[in-house]
Amino acid sequence: MTDLTTSTPGDEDRAAAPDREWSLDELAEAYAYPSGLPAEGAGSAWLRANMVSTLDGAAQHDGRSQPISCAADMRIFGTLRALADVVIAGAETVRLEGYRPARAREAFAARRAAAGQGPAPAVAVVSGSLDLDFSLPLFTGPLVPTLVVTGAGAPASRIAAARKAGAEVVIAGDGTRVDPARAVRELADRGLRRQLTEGGPRLLGQFVAAGALDELCLTLSPMLTAGDAQRIAGGPGVTLPERFALASLLEEDGFLFSRYRRRDAR
Repeated sequence: MTDLTTSTPGDEDRAAAPDREWSLDELAEAYAYPSGLPAEGAGSAWLRANMVSTLDGAAQHDGRSQPISCAADMRIFGTLRALADVVIAGAETVRLEGYRPARAREAFAARRAAAGQGPAPAVAVVSGSLDLDFSLPLFTGPLVPTLVVTGAGAPASRIAAARKAGAEVVIAGDGTRVDPARAVRELADRGLRRQLTEGGPRLLGQFVAAGALDELCLTLSPMLTAGDAQRIAGGPGVTLPERFALASLLEEDGFLFSRYRRRDAR
């Protein structure tokens, strides 16, 4: 894996890596969350997204992201998860990708302990209807209790089913829909400030439209799929495009691993 950037904001002295597989420690340093986040209030959360796209803009193939990914992409995927307090995913992505609980990884245990984190990130599932199978391991056997983020108008029977399964219900909306910016705040208020969303495209689009996204980690896959697959972000557009700045760029076997930060982000 080669570092194609000569400098990274806030890390100008880091030398370019040789053309080899980066260690997990090196990836953890390269993708570290910003230091000095306030403990509470505005700006206490940092929301990053991790997505993959083909050259022609497809975020999936046959409904899943795995066919357009690669081994290095999965190493970065695992690193980003290991650095996060919480992994946020939409209900449809949880169903399509067969989400399971995040696991503790020995390679990151000391780093997480030093940062005051538990052994593994929590998973937060965003769903207005709570049309979820609460008998799945994601809910019945997580190392850290799974959170379900929904609106106050969600069916009471489904809220009760979620709680019975052991999930923590987070209300982040006044009706049946989830307010994405409020979801970020509600999770941060629970101490889950290093946030990672893995989509899907509709959820990421909602975070973008709400101006809640601080950072995008985007893998550009050297593949073409054609067809009508979703882009990495869908749903309502923004009035004016928001400019992000390139923070780092890595390459391996034709795959580009970019990291962009909102220009006014810390």
